[in-house]
Amino acid sequence: MVVVTYSPGESLTAFLDSVPGATSRPVTVVMADNGSTDGSVERAAARDADATGGPEVRLLRTGGNLGYGRAANAGVADLGPAVAWVMVVNPDVVLGPGSVDELIAAAGRHPDAGAFGPLITTEDGVVYPSARALPSLVAGVGHAALGWWRPSNPWTRSYRLDRAEPVERTAGWLSGSCLLLRRESFAAVDGFDPGYFMYFEDVDLGERLARAGWRNVYVPSARVVHTGGHATEKAPALMADAHHRSAYRYLSRRYPARWQAPLRLVLRAGLALRAFLSRRSATVAGGAALPDRRVGPASGDR
Repeated sequence: MVVVTYSPGESLTAFLDSVPGATSRPVTVVMADNGSTDGSVERAAARDADATGGPEVRLLRTGGNLGYGRAANAGVADLGPAVAWVMVVNPDVVLGPGSVDELIAAAGRHPDAGAFGPLITTEDGVVYPSARALPSLVAGVGHAALGWWRPSNPWTRSYRLDRAEPVERTAGWLSGSCLLLRRESFAAVDGFDPGYFMYFEDVDLGERLARAGWRNVYVPSARVVHTGGHATEKAPALMADAHHRSAYRYLSRRYPARWQAPLRLVLRAGLALRAFLSRRSATVAGGAALPDRRVGPASGDR
């Protein structure tokens, strides 16, 4: 497993404590640390795996705040080429019972898939739309412009697939907050694009995997809880800017022709305006509220 850390606090302990119940396999956790100053990663690295019954934990210092994708790539490289399966996961995720084993079982059912994502809920049980369609220009603009005040608009619904039943299926992309990757497929596309500091690196990865012939598979029988965006809470203005820069990088690269320059200019201006509003309004920055969808216990819970 690779966990990208940046002063994650006590959430890191909760994550590590959840690993033994998530899989019967031996696990090594590489913390790709982007410059934590709260002592949490040092405490985690000092854990005695034999005494706690938890995973082996290694601390990899990336040398600075490299961003999510670059740090994750470094963590994957640190695991060595013999590791066939890699899970990239946020430190503020709590893995559900049997969730990792369930993802690996799904990989056996889908040998042509390169990425597998679990059903993700908030702490109060609301399902997070973690398996989405790739954003088209129209859906992306509609979602960005209207989602924060009218989350039921058709563009947000079609992009997030809010009405889709939680069944095992192919998705356009899967949330990078918890993602099992076939090492072969990850290497085939050279991992995450390091040009994204934060946000959209998972969207971009899902699209590139699909172009390379690998599917992205949503596995809702595996369950995890995402307790929140701690990095975002520490520097909301910086994160808002990073989000909109990444959105521009992703969307503009889909329209690279010289004659499409006016479209890229409009995209840049629109996203700059939304970034400006996000820095001044928590409502805009928060985006589209989640629909209150909940699911019963997974059949594999134990």
